[in-house]
Amino acid sequence: MKKSISFLPPRKRKDLNFIVSLILKRLPQTEMIILYGSYARNEYVDYDERVEFGIVTTYRSDYDILVVTHGITDKDAGKILDNVDDLYYQDPDKQTPIEFINDSIEKLNKDLSEGRYFYTEVKKEGIVLYNSGRFKLARRRKLRYDEIKQQAELYFDEKFKSGNEFLLGATFYYDRGLYKKTAFLMHQACENYYYAIRLVYTLKNSKQHNLSKLSSSVKKYSKELLRVFPNNTVEEKRLFTLIKAAYVEARYNPDFPVSKEDLDALFPKVELLRDLTFKICRQKIDEYAMMADGNIYTRMLESPGSKSVAAENDDTK
Repeated sequence: MKKSISFLPPRKRKDLNFIVSLILKRLPQTEMIILYGSYARNEYVDYDERVEFGIVTTYRSDYDILVVTHGITDKDAGKILDNVDDLYYQDPDKQTPIEFINDSIEKLNKDLSEGRYFYTEVKKEGIVLYNSGRFKLARRRKLRYDEIKQQAELYFDEKFKSGNEFLLGATFYYDRGLYKKTAFLMHQACENYYYAIRLVYTLKNSKQHNLSKLSSSVKKYSKELLRVFPNNTVEEKRLFTLIKAAYVEARYNPDFPVSKEDLDALFPKVELLRDLTFKICRQKIDEYAMMADGNIYTRMLESPGSKSVAAENDDTK
């Protein structure tokens, strides 16, 4: 793995060094901190504004950071990282968003040894921002796309079905005038559709209920997703805030304001997210299938007797 971020501008290096110091101060069980994704590949977008599908949209790449721990549960480490996230944004100069994931060194090495797609890519492209030196990463074995396709399909089937069930439940409560329950189930439908996308593309999905963070984490996979909650007007922002807040407010606040008109405006958005989730997930799974077929053919050519196999597939002979 790489160890230098010298290619990044001074402001970005300052951000990352500040993040590392916050993590080490509040999470002493940290063994490694790894930058991956667009910043590690030097393919990041600092800020971009454009018109997509007639909508003015803005985009900024996240700092994707994997925090590897030992001697603390993933849940407890995740809570501490949420606090680090909050502290980071207290500085008004910090404009680049963070996307944390965390795993124990034991789980990380298990996933690496099993060739889990997300982790093998992190190890291949990642940059080590901190290393305690107490552990070594397991060797990354060659990816098998038939395994990736199988895992992605299982994840997709589970989460997409769950999202559809929540959307069906939302319709049930809407027809009975129970609007707060409708809003909560619509939130859950969105959450599961976003989970489906993340799992298909990464085979990794840390638990998250914040729709802002969920939508931000998947928008890089398809610009069409920006059409769901464009947030380009006061009304669009209000509707997104409403469905995002419904996870807690619709269950615990008896005065949570949600009207039939609000839900009428939100249902088409959730249905669009459902349709886009199906489309881009199936496209990615088909891509894995093509890669798997390519791997199988390559293994045939490399196997004993491969000359005869190649000859049989050469129409010129």
